[in-house]
Amino acid sequence: MAAPRAYWKGTLKLSLVSCPVALYPASTAVEKTRFHMINKETGNRLRQQMVDAETGDVVDSDQKGRGYEISKGKYVEIDKDELEAVQIESNHTIDIDSFVPEGEIDKRYLDHPYYIRPDGKAGADAFAVIRDAMKDQDRVALARIVLTNREHVIAIEPLDKGLLGTTLRYPYEVRDADDYFDDIKSPKVTKDMIELAGHILDSKAAHFDPSKFKDEYETALRALVRRKASGKSIKTAEREERPSNVVNLMDALKQSLKDRGSARRSRSTARRPTQHRRAAKKAHRSSSRSRKAG
Repeated sequence: MAAPRAYWKGTLKLSLVSCPVALYPASTAVEKTRFHMINKETGNRLRQQMVDAETGDVVDSDQKGRGYEISKGKYVEIDKDELEAVQIESNHTIDIDSFVPEGEIDKRYLDHPYYIRPDGKAGADAFAVIRDAMKDQDRVALARIVLTNREHVIAIEPLDKGLLGTTLRYPYEVRDADDYFDDIKSPKVTKDMIELAGHILDSKAAHFDPSKFKDEYETALRALVRRKASGKSIKTAEREERPSNVVNLMDALKQSLKDRGSARRSRSTARRPTQHRRAAKKAHRSSSRSRKAG
């Protein structure tokens, strides 16, 4: 398997300590099922064209430009040269500005993750020093990096033998939670209800394990494509009616806890015959050995 191609190469710099590094996207959408627009009559793929919204005429490539809408239907045109004049030129350096406790990073600011590794053997020692110092201090580095002509703040933390860098959103990109939560009512709930909900939480306690994540829709899409490609017909399943949400909260909590307990007992009962059979086999082997010894 060929090594993945680096998305960015440059220098990781901490004061006077620096090392060459390479960035690789830590996530991918390549495996997701994607569709193309096609002509249903010919089966050929469709090609999109730019059309003038007012005249309906197809616009040639040399007539396309960028414009910012300053009022409804009124645009100020920005030329390519003007855009390049304000773009930040990458110096291919990740400048670490500060180190913060991991718990202080608001998850809403997390954007795109990247793997960071040494680029060659020359800076391996410096890379290890920076990585292990962060491990010892349990800190996350905040640095600046230029990607696609834009400067980003990137949070860098140790991950296995390498580093994980996650670009962060700027404050203007994060919506204010008060706009969505301010009018949420604060009803009085009884202590019994909270305790019952707590028991349900305890019964579903687990550890984070992404290997258990199942993309049911992606699985269904792939099955659909396979069936259609093999000439099989596709039947549309009837949607089940959703039950009414008008329920007594206390009754729902009690029933949820009861159902969880019943499921546990069923699993336990299902395991018992196997345990009994193992015990019986063990007793049989012990009896056979005793007869042979006699």
